[in-house]
Amino acid sequence: MLEITDIPIDGYEEVRRCIDAERGLHAIIAVHSTTLGPALGGMRMWNYGSEAEALTDVLRLSKGMTYKAACAGLDLGGGKSVILADPAAKSEDLFLAMGEFVESFGGRYITAEDVNTKPADLQIVARRTNHVTGLAARSGNPSPYTAHGCFLGLKATAAVALGSEDLEGLTVALEGAGSVGSAYARMIHKAGGRLIVADIRAEAAAELAADTGATVVAPKDIYDADCDVFAPCALGGSLNGETIPRLRCKAVVGCANNQLLEPRHGELLRERGILYAPDFVVNAGGLINVYNEVGTKYDQARALQMMDKIYANLTEIYTIAFDEDLSTAAAADRFAERRLAAAATASA
Repeated sequence: MLEITDIPIDGYEEVRRCIDAERGLHAIIAVHSTTLGPALGGMRMWNYGSEAEALTDVLRLSKGMTYKAACAGLDLGGGKSVILADPAAKSEDLFLAMGEFVESFGGRYITAEDVNTKPADLQIVARRTNHVTGLAARSGNPSPYTAHGCFLGLKATAAVALGSEDLEGLTVALEGAGSVGSAYARMIHKAGGRLIVADIRAEAAAELAADTGATVVAPKDIYDADCDVFAPCALGGSLNGETIPRLRCKAVVGCANNQLLEPRHGELLRERGILYAPDFVVNAGGLINVYNEVGTKYDQARALQMMDKIYANLTEIYTIAFDEDLSTAAAADRFAERRLAAAATASA
């Protein structure tokens, strides 16, 4: 039986904890905002050290989804769900219980794939709720589309930071060779870029290197790699007071969510002369893709056309940053908040 508890958090519309001991579920869903529409965000499964750690993660992620949707021009709000469990503990009962938890939000929260969850897992969730996107029979795995959006962001950033969007000969240091990071790396390789790769799973880094000719380094050494672009594609918070001073790049363009450990680290990147592509702007491709199956028949061509705006949006954010003397992280927040404010005013 589901035991659902509200967790009041200032600035968030709804945060709930769910425990179903019999079916092995311990999860949190956070809905940050539904100003623009229902909150859509992935379902992450991770072996967190504590519930406090999981709560911090889901709050950061759900707020990031609000800003991601706003910047992408989507009629969606921001939400996220986390399951506190070792991914090896996956079971049918666990995902059925999670489906019931999602359903308890009555459509205010729509879920999707995220770290350590796959379309097959979501198919089980969908047996208990209709509020699921990214199923194999619809738009499918969003990872390649997230990577595609980041690739567009890389070209836009290269044009500003390096003087050309041509990626031939560009060196990218990629942190994380998961499903999104690997797809992104292969796009860079196909465009003529060179890769330096690190992953906590040595076999994943080796496999990607075999496909792309990448140089593999230890995860602890990736921040010191001599490169044109650093690409955080693992978990969040890897850009922080310890790692930013070590970076030897001209730009940061990665697929991970919440790359900055704290907002002040956006300013630290600016002080170092490193052009940062705000994560929730460039990694919106997956969200845009699943958005195109919400309330309508999925159309891949339409989704890809919408993703093209990532390049223009990022270019506009860079202009705001330069014109208003802001870090690009602060400029992206301002870009998103203007749309949210306009929507709130219109509905008042």
